[in-house]
Amino acid sequence: MSGPPRRRRLFQDPAKLAANAVPDPAGMAAGETAPWDVPGTRLRASSSKGARGWYAPSAKGAPSTTRQAEILNTALIGPPTGTDGIVNGRDMLSRTTISHDAFTAYNAEPRRITSPNCVVSGSVGKGKSSLTKTLFVLRPLVLERRRAVIFDKKKKGEEGSNGDEGEYADVVRRFGAEPIRFSPDAATTRLNLFDPMMVRGGGVAGQVRLLRTVAALANGGAELTKWENEAVRSAFRRMHETGTARGRRAAARSTERAFVLTDLLPHLGLIADDPEYRDLSGAVKEELHRAGVSVRLIFNGLVEEYGGMFDGETSADVDLQGKVTSFDISQLPDEGPAVPIVMALGNEWLMGRLQDERGWGTNVIWEEGWHFIGGPSASLIRSSAKLSRSLGLCNVFVMHKVSDIPEGSPGMSIIQEAQTIYTFGHDRAEDAAVTGRTFGYAPETVDLLLTLKPGHFVFKYGSQPETHVRHVRSGWETAVTNTDQAIAAMQHVRAS
Repeated sequence: MSGPPRRRRLFQDPAKLAANAVPDPAGMAAGETAPWDVPGTRLRASSSKGARGWYAPSAKGAPSTTRQAEILNTALIGPPTGTDGIVNGRDMLSRTTISHDAFTAYNAEPRRITSPNCVVSGSVGKGKSSLTKTLFVLRPLVLERRRAVIFDKKKKGEEGSNGDEGEYADVVRRFGAEPIRFSPDAATTRLNLFDPMMVRGGGVAGQVRLLRTVAALANGGAELTKWENEAVRSAFRRMHETGTARGRRAAARSTERAFVLTDLLPHLGLIADDPEYRDLSGAVKEELHRAGVSVRLIFNGLVEEYGGMFDGETSADVDLQGKVTSFDISQLPDEGPAVPIVMALGNEWLMGRLQDERGWGTNVIWEEGWHFIGGPSASLIRSSAKLSRSLGLCNVFVMHKVSDIPEGSPGMSIIQEAQTIYTFGHDRAEDAAVTGRTFGYAPETVDLLLTLKPGHFVFKYGSQPETHVRHVRSGWETAVTNTDQAIAAMQHVRAS
């Protein structure tokens, strides 16, 4: 006669196990906890009993798919960046903080980026200006030996101001400085093409290159011919050799001044008595004469229309003003050469001025940057790229869309060489496609650009894959970086 059937005990209560267990003194001294000391699932009491079938088999799982079961994956997603640098925002996938700073990444060992230059692009109203002010002005300036220089093109439109200054004006004043204002009227600030600071930045060759660039900009962006380039070089040399400038005459009276644009004009086209061209044929001399006269007419038009800005010595208020310096060009017309010429001269002046203050990290912000790199002046930045890095410059180009820069131009090369990219939402699929090709975005990222909400952007640095980020600001930063003052003023007027 068989005995009563054995009852299969599926699991044994951990409490019963704990009663028979002998604590490990060494483990307790080290602060270790035994499995039976904490609540949890029932434990298998004996592996030998399990082998003899005393425990129930595992429950049969339900069929599923990888997509349905992905929620069961409890792995953590690694953050796209480290913790060093400046907080940029929050990664929308891993929900971690995105931290990046061009100078920090460039100086890292090994280097994470090969160029400190940055590009910020996106349609109107997507959050470009707020991010630029926050990441490249407000947050870096709390660090030691960091500053910002801004070419402020966008008008501020708050009540009572009539849009008579740039949108960075209040930011500059919070740091105890005043914007350096340029305007078509007589009260404008002046930049001299022959300022000694510009000579320090690029040398004599750089000054000749600057003259040619300014002439091309004043000529509607058309590059000078080889004859006109030679005429400019000849006039520049003759101006220095003959010493006919008013400043050289005044030197004897201890009132020396720098050359100015009107000192150059008489030498343009003056070929006949130049000993350098003595052995040339009459036809060649005539061609050089015509080319020089052509450039003189270009500069005459520039002096006549914008003489207050470019004919005369540089104004005394043009200097680095502490941590923040703003060249306010918001009142200059969008059409015409004034904006790109001021940007070109300001860049060359800055190159010379920074020679005295090495060891600083300077963010140079080019609002509406296509004015500067979309034409002949782009060659100035390319030619001084190595000097820019040695002086600690980070150029930040802010623009609506990359397609504003001609394909194959020096400006497009500058864009493609930038190693830190912030791309906000695009309204047109064609513009998003150009941006994707330029920066090597994945196809799904190009589609994302068309649906990004304001304040969201695609971030890419170095060879790392792009990341969807939400820009996060404090309440104080939101108030300081507000760019909707014109609309707010309209609401206030209607309410009153």
